[in-house]
Amino acid sequence: MTEAPVLRVDGVGKQFRARWALRDCSLELPRGQVSALIGPNGAGKSTLLMLVTGLLRPTTGTIDVLGEDPTRTGMPTGASFMAQHKPLYRTFRVAEMLRAAATLNRHGRWDAGHAARLVEEAGIGPQERVRELSAGQRARVALAIALGRRPDLLLLDEPLAELDPLARRQVMGTLLAEAAETGMTVLMSSHVLADLEDACDHLVLLRHGRVRLAGDIDALLDGHRHLTGPADGNADLAHPATVHTTTAGRQTRALVRGMDTPPGFRAERPGLDDLVLAYLQEPERAA
Repeated sequence: MTEAPVLRVDGVGKQFRARWALRDCSLELPRGQVSALIGPNGAGKSTLLMLVTGLLRPTTGTIDVLGEDPTRTGMPTGASFMAQHKPLYRTFRVAEMLRAAATLNRHGRWDAGHAARLVEEAGIGPQERVRELSAGQRARVALAIALGRRPDLLLLDEPLAELDPLARRQVMGTLLAEAAETGMTVLMSSHVLADLEDACDHLVLLRHGRVRLAGDIDALLDGHRHLTGPADGNADLAHPATVHTTTAGRQTRALVRGMDTPPGFRAERPGLDDLVLAYLQEPERAA
């Protein structure tokens, strides 16, 4: 029997006055995987995460999170969310912040000992004030609070933004260790692919408010080919399976899905960078 997805989004759109931030988005997240939500700034990543957590209501479509509708119930007990700006009370000491989190989560699965251990492992003292912490330290405290909810689904909006390389490695190390230990599902957004490509096994790509690509990363890479051939062979690439082509001098390069290799072209399995960049540059198709 196939296990139900942790998250199902079906035909979801979100309109702000005359502007659609998301249009007709559908996706499913498999249980126990670490998923990357990728897209340029303004693609709709934060809007999608806020819809999933119940902080916004969709204009169209339905959302199911762990068997619940967040538009009716708010964020389910089994989910946890860390917003991009890592909202912490800057005048609080770290210990006070953890006590506040315990109060706000008193009806859920809050594990005070676990959150405190994560803060201690980060080398952050309980009496330090939030405003005096570095960006990396604030991220570690915010992540400790998100993980203190003991979630089945963890949602992270740009968790590595504004962090230096060492802080990025430390935050990712904590996150991946927790995912490996608990089996929780993770969805984390970024507009920088390098932040996530070594950590994730599932991809959701947003562009102009629509899901352009979604699935297991290995399966997506296996289903595409990177072609290199002569510039005068462009006519062979005029095919619906061609995602994107570039021509420089006498050489044409293209990303294609599910088509035979044209004569004179060499085919290779693409890298994740190649795949994502091609879909971000894919010509708009008629609806």
